[in-house]
Amino acid sequence: MSSQHIGAAGEVLVQYLLLKEGIDSARLTTDSGIDLVAYAPGTSRAVTIQVKTQERPLPAGGKGALALGYPFPHALSAELLALVDLSTDSCWLFSRDEALTLAQQRSPKDVRRLYWYLEAPQNARLDGQLSGPLLEKHRLAARIPELITGDTSA
Repeated sequence: MSSQHIGAAGEVLVQYLLLKEGIDSARLTTDSGIDLVAYAPGTSRAVTIQVKTQERPLPAGGKGALALGYPFPHALSAELLALVDLSTDSCWLFSRDEALTLAQQRSPKDVRRLYWYLEAPQNARLDGQLSGPLLEKHRLAARIPELITGDTSA
């Protein structure tokens, strides 16, 4: 599968998961750093989403433990960042500020990278790493009330 197909599949998966939760969204055809615009019925605002997709987990550093890693621009123009793993049809949703704060790497070209191991490598220090409960609370369906519909009571 080409990188364009992988990216498009991730965007369509996010749209599908949003639609299952009653959220309408539309794909943008221009490459402006915004992939989707989502609108929840009953709200008066739309939110922008950039989608980053991996086809499957890869060995960290080329030969380490399996990990999912997502590069994204430090100057993220979308309000939300959706991260997709096509191998499990999984999606996580982060606000712009959360993504920038949680990113473990920043390149000299101002590209951030959010990543996590599927299973912790032996002797790994996981201080501040995305894993377990922290990662689960970022699942797309769990984040919709707060980040898309604005319902903070959920």
